[in-house]
Amino acid sequence: MSATAAKNRPLPVDIRARKGGVPLVSLTAYTTPMAQVMDAHCDFVLVGDSVGMVLHGLPSTLGVTMEMMILHGQAVERGLERAMMVIDMPFGSYEEGPAQAFRNAARLMAETGAGAVKLEGGQAMADTIGFLVARGIPVMAHIGLTPQSVNTLGGYRVQGRDAEGEAVMADARAVAEAGAFAVVLEKVPQGLADRITADIPIPTIGIGASAGCDGQILVVDDMLGLFTAFKAKFVKRYATLGEDAEAAVAAYAEEVRARDFPAPEHVFADTTPVKAPNT
Repeated sequence: MSATAAKNRPLPVDIRARKGGVPLVSLTAYTTPMAQVMDAHCDFVLVGDSVGMVLHGLPSTLGVTMEMMILHGQAVERGLERAMMVIDMPFGSYEEGPAQAFRNAARLMAETGAGAVKLEGGQAMADTIGFLVARGIPVMAHIGLTPQSVNTLGGYRVQGRDAEGEAVMADARAVAEAGAFAVVLEKVPQGLADRITADIPIPTIGIGASAGCDGQILVVDDMLGLFTAFKAKFVKRYATLGEDAEAAVAAYAEEVRARDFPAPEHVFADTTPVKAPNT
């Protein structure tokens, strides 16, 4: 039995069974220490391609590679005991067709221990989702605002308002019928998110959607106030760790320049006193 299986984490079928029950809790993670912090509190943890913007300073998720996802997936795996790990398929790793998607999804799962992959797209990705699921790859879908398509969507704008709503609803139905075990709804109007949640048989995971979704996810660096380049409307900051960290660094710099750090308790004596012999 593998170490991953021995950890007795929930499986995708368990996540799907939570439809309509106690809301599912999820956050993104990219490192072992952060995974350890959230493990006891999250039902599943997402190794998101948002790592490109949050940790690597990229302008979007489009520059994230398979190698980056594997590196961070392996780090998160080492920090989880209880929560299921889902990993994003990066841009360019699945859009070409089902066979390409299978090769890369299988590699992600094999090299990281992830319990499932997540990919963006609705009706256009339904055949790919079905292909993966039929071959043993559990898939979490992602519709509404799909950041990997930001250039064709015209920016990070709300999806599904007015006439667009039926297209997003059709996407939700398509991914559910294709076999996805859950679907992320990003930046869609509240009413539409509630309609989708009531309409499809798999859990909806909201991010900028509705409290009525079957679960919620946020980028952990956003909700902790670590990532401060911008703040989306749907983000609630539960802490201001970025400000706290900057204040700590400033205090450290001031003490170093004043020669107040290191203090005597932080340094070591040159020699250990030698005990005088008995006379």
